[in-house]
Order: sequence, then C-alpha cells, then structure tokens
Amino acid sequence: MIDIEEMMKRAQEASEAASKQLNESIEKSKKISEKMQADAEKAEAERAARQLSADEQAMANQQRQVEILGQMFNPEIMAQMTANEDMLKQMVDQKAAEATAGIMDQLFGEDMGVIAAALETLAMEEEDEDEEEEAEFDDALETELYNILDEKMAQLAALPEPEPITYAKDDARWRQFGILLSGMIAKLNDHQLDCIDVEEHIPLMEQQIVSLVRRTWGINGRGELMDTLRYLTQEGYTLRYQIYCEANSPEELISNTDSEEEQASLRRAWRFAQHYKTHYTPSFMIGWDIGRAAMLTRWGCYLGWLTEGEATGILSDLSQRAVKALDNWREFAQSYLFGGLMWKLLCNDASAESYLSFLSDATADLLAGLPEDDDGQWAACPWPEYQESHFSDMNRYH
Repeated sequence: MIDIEEMMKRAQEASEAASKQLNESIEKSKKISEKMQADAEKAEAERAARQLSADEQAMANQQRQVEILGQMFNPEIMAQMTANEDMLKQMVDQKAAEATAGIMDQLFGEDMGVIAAALETLAMEEEDEDEEEEAEFDDALETELYNILDEKMAQLAALPEPEPITYAKDDARWRQFGILLSGMIAKLNDHQLDCIDVEEHIPLMEQQIVSLVRRTWGINGRGELMDTLRYLTQEGYTLRYQIYCEANSPEELISNTDSEEEQASLRRAWRFAQHYKTHYTPSFMIGWDIGRAAMLTRWGCYLGWLTEGEATGILSDLSQRAVKALDNWREFAQSYLFGGLMWKLLCNDASAESYLSFLSDATADLLAGLPEDDDGQWAACPWPEYQESHFSDMNRYH
C-alpha cells in the first residue's frame, strides 16, 4: 500500500534540494559575473593609466623640445637669423639681377644693336615705323665709301703682326687657327675664341643663336648648313665678284624677274667690281667667304647640327684654303672688309661706313689688343706659312 505522506515528504525534500542547488548556482554565477566585471574594470583602468602615462610622456617630451628650441632660438638669435636670411635673399636677388642684366645686355643691348646692324650673320632689328628713312645710295655716297674702304685697308696694312711661321702638320695650333678664322664676327658678337663652342650652353643663348642662323641665313638644320658651307667654299662672293668683274655691263647680270631695287643693287655691285678689278683679283675675296663659313661652322657645332669632329675637320679645310690664298691676318681682314662692302652695296644698306669701322676696330683688337683686355688672339696665333705638303682634299664635306 502506497504511503502518501512518505511520497509528499520526499517530494518536498527534492524540491528544497533543487531550490537550494539553483540558489547556489545563481549565487555562483553572480560571483563569477562580478569577478569578470571587476577584472574588466581593472584592465580598463590599467589601460587608461598606461595611455595617460604615454600622453603625459609625449606632452613632457614636447614641452622639453619647446624648452630646448626656446634656448637655442631665443628672440635675439631668431632676430639675427631673420636679418641674415633677408641679407642673403638680397644678395641672391642682386646677383640674379646682375646676371640677367648681363645676358639681356649682350643679347638685346646696345652692342647687340650695333652687331645686328653690321653683320650679315646677325639678326636685323625690326625698324620702327616712325623712324626716319635711311640714307639712300647715290654716286657721291658710293665714291665716299670707296675712299673709306681704301683708308681702312691702309690702316689694316699698318697694324703690327708677327711674321708667319711654319706649322708642323700635327701642330695643335692648327685647331686654334681654324677657330680664329671666325674672329671678326666672334669679336663683334663677344663670342668665345678659345674653343669651338661660341658660348656657354644656356637655353636663352642657344635660342638666340638658332634664331640668328635661321633668320639671317635661312638655315634650319644640318642639311641646309652643309649646303651653305658648300656654297661658300665653292662659289660664294669669290665667284660673284669674278662674274661682276668679267661682265661688260650690269645688264648682263640683270634678269627680267629682278625688281627695280634688285637691279639698282646689281648695278652698284657691278660698279664696285669694275672700280677694283685691277687692284684685287677674285681670289682676294676668299677671306670674306672663309670667315663667314668658319663662323657658321662654329654655330652649327654649338647648335648640335655638326659634331665637334666634323666641325674640326671643316675648320681644318678652311684653314688650308685661307693659308693657300692669303699671306697674313692683315690680308685676311682686308679681304673681309672688301667682301663686306660689296655685300652692303648688294643689300642696299647705306650703313656701310659704320660697318667698315666696326670691322676695322675688331681687327685692331685681334692683332694689337692686350691679352689682359681679352684681345690679341690673332697676334698670339701667328699666320701659318703655306706648305704644299699640308694641303689636303678640301672637298671632304661635300
């Protein structure tokens, strides 16, 4: 028989035991939760403490740097440094201004204007529309120019010059002699005369020279440069002067397509040739052609249209031509003036008188000038005495 009371008692005991176990589990879980929360709070506190320590250290370091900088750059030192910086800036600005002014004066200043007006190989300045008209040629002016040329020729002949000397075939002075064949143009243009390069390689100067070559010679690159050099060495004004000397009248030189101005120029040049043909043979004109060819060669090398080796070879050939045809620097200069006046007559340029003076002055500087004034380059490199054994093929760059 089932004892109901016994069962109720056991059930009560089991319920109480379960309730006690549940309470113990809840209490245990609460303690664990509290411990975990405490550990988390402790860890957060430690992290916060470490961050605070790091921030404090960084602030301390920064403050220390400020203090150090403050010691190093106190107001007096900072004021001195500012003054020094301003002074340095002024010096830099002044040097830059001087350098710029020097370049601009060389390129666009009074000297450049003189050169541009004087030389075929230099750029011609644009004429102001409000400027007075230039003087026009007439018989009196032509006669006056002949007299001026004769006077300049006599002055050049009287300049002191070392006697020609014999150069060995491998003499290093041949290279310098070839460079100096460009001396008259280079001198007026304030170019270097101690190396093939005419100037330092700076963009402004390179642009100026390429502009000169393109505008005054119509040369735009290597091919046209070589064509011009061939013309100057095979024909040039030497052949033109010969043709004008041989012509019985200027009409033989004039074509139906020539304008009235061109016809007038041809007549002037023909009269020039007729006036001087008994005094100067066509071969005397070679200095004018060679001098310009030498300058073009150096310009071409400077612009990269010729290699230095090619330029050296061309100058060598020009040197041999000059030595074979002429006897000294004075005669070379006279030839240049002679050809220059014929060119001025053909160009209808009435500024020929000043042009002849510029060239005469340049010759005097090259022959009689002092080295300390950066002159006397021709005197320092005597004219080579012609030797047949040194004469080589002159057409190697055809």
